[in-house]
Amino acid sequence: MSVVVWLRHDLRLHDNPALYAASMAGTAVVPAFVWAPEDEGPWAPGPAARWWLQQSLRSLSADLERIGSKLVLRRGPAARVLPTLAHEVQAEAVYWNRRYEPASVATERAVEHKLRKMGVRLEAHDGALLLEPGFGLRGDGTPYRVFTHFYRAALQEHPAVGTPHLAPSRLQPPDRWPASEPLESLGIARVAPGLLSSTWQPGERSALRRLEEFVTDGLARYGAERDYPGRNTVSRLSPHLHFGEISPRIVWQTAASVQGSEPFLRQLMWREFAYHLLRRYPETPQEPLLEEYRRFPWCSDTSFLSVWQEGTTGFPIVDAGMRELAATGWMHNRVRLIVASFLTKDLLIHWLSGARHFWERLVDADLANNTLGWQWTAGCGADAAPYFRIFNPTIQGMRFDPDGSYVRAWVPELKGLPVPWIHQPWLAAPAVLEAANVHLGKTYPEPIVDHHQAREAALAAYDQMRRRGSRTPLP
Repeated sequence: MSVVVWLRHDLRLHDNPALYAASMAGTAVVPAFVWAPEDEGPWAPGPAARWWLQQSLRSLSADLERIGSKLVLRRGPAARVLPTLAHEVQAEAVYWNRRYEPASVATERAVEHKLRKMGVRLEAHDGALLLEPGFGLRGDGTPYRVFTHFYRAALQEHPAVGTPHLAPSRLQPPDRWPASEPLESLGIARVAPGLLSSTWQPGERSALRRLEEFVTDGLARYGAERDYPGRNTVSRLSPHLHFGEISPRIVWQTAASVQGSEPFLRQLMWREFAYHLLRRYPETPQEPLLEEYRRFPWCSDTSFLSVWQEGTTGFPIVDAGMRELAATGWMHNRVRLIVASFLTKDLLIHWLSGARHFWERLVDADLANNTLGWQWTAGCGADAAPYFRIFNPTIQGMRFDPDGSYVRAWVPELKGLPVPWIHQPWLAAPAVLEAANVHLGKTYPEPIVDHHQAREAALAAYDQMRRRGSRTPLP
């Protein structure tokens, strides 16, 4: 007899509740991963996330071998593959850590149904979040939709996050290992887009090392400098957290031991907030939380979408962000807000177009956080930015990239411009442009819109929507 551990977004040994519980069961443990993009519904992983996943599985496989185990790889769907695997190894139980994306919840229910019919015991654990969905309900039974209220309640009701589980030092192997497909044959990822392989090192050990480096070198400056993309003060832990290479409990406890860590801990709790909302409002990856935004007059002409995607808008901070995304599969959070505001408010292009592009390009593409971030910026989600908050990309660049180092790194055709003009080259004198070898419309584009006119058009569109109906949330 044995037990199966179904691994998904929990590709780690430390503080893995399902794996820990299985290791204490006193029987053989069969760790398994099922590659089933069809189980993800309309939000199957994009190329960047698939590249990360493949590297992470390779790392986890090596980690398991070091403790006398193996990672069994199969091709899905999970509701067909897991019962077959359980039968092959005569499993008395299947363990897993819960996920909360709508398609993942549906998959878990289908797996449960099949396994129960076989008489296999099920053990679902909480391993993805600090506070599992269900916490954070107001007196009327609805979830908090304002982050500060959610955060305050979380700290009052759950001042401690619990003790992380130790990584098992050994897993008892079965008498005979079931068949496993070679990782490369699964077809998860064939090439590394952009600079992914030189930018990132997926895997649990890399995640733990990254956390240690951040706590040592960046956390003390995080509160004051986290909005400056040209400075190395953010954690870059988001892809490691998304794939479960490190648990949020370990991150929280490690960071909380450092004085001045509260701004970073708030960001971890924002991640929790996103998942609590997704669990309660599973339709929001496709639909606005605020129903009135279904009537918003988005621009039907999306010809500027590809210009935005390519980073050739003529607004340096926007173009730098989009090029960083294309090259590295990641973008600084402040810049994510800037480029999202530009798409939805300067260009009036539907937020779903931006969410889809991010989903395809981000190594940390996370449905809960991607949805909350885009709806927050567009103004149609929980705790949303007011409709009149329209980021001026030039001012944002001057404020958060004051020396132009971020723009110079990703828009090298502007690197010769002096600071006063690096974020507004169209205002530079011809002699300044000539000295920097910048030729607007040739080596770097003219701005595709006039921001001030675009802002007025956006405000008019919001006013039109608001006149059509009241601000009504989805039930």
